[in-house]
Amino acid sequence: MDTTEIDVDELAARLEAGAVLIDVRRPDEHEAAHILEATLIPLDEVPDRADEIPSDREVLVICRSGGRSASACEFLNGQGHRAVNVAGGMLAWIDAGQPWSGTASGAGE
Repeated sequence: MDTTEIDVDELAARLEAGAVLIDVRRPDEHEAAHILEATLIPLDEVPDRADEIPSDREVLVICRSGGRSASACEFLNGQGHRAVNVAGGMLAWIDAGQPWSGTASGAGE
């Protein structure tokens, strides 16, 4: 099953429209830098917490660079969700100058 991907510009537009964003990184990564609208569900917890993820609407999934989120999307889509991967992940989001928060230096730029 092919996973749909969007870039960070499309992510920004969809977040403004109220999209659901799931961050599948580890808690320490999320604490260091995250998008305020993101809900943290680490990749290894996704199978056990899939019921927390809306199945009646599209959900966007992000990680550091796009690999873990693609795996999460594949799993979720196989469970009947409509999950979309954010290509490039948080690295691309930060490189694009989008807003973020966290403990890493430069947070909130």
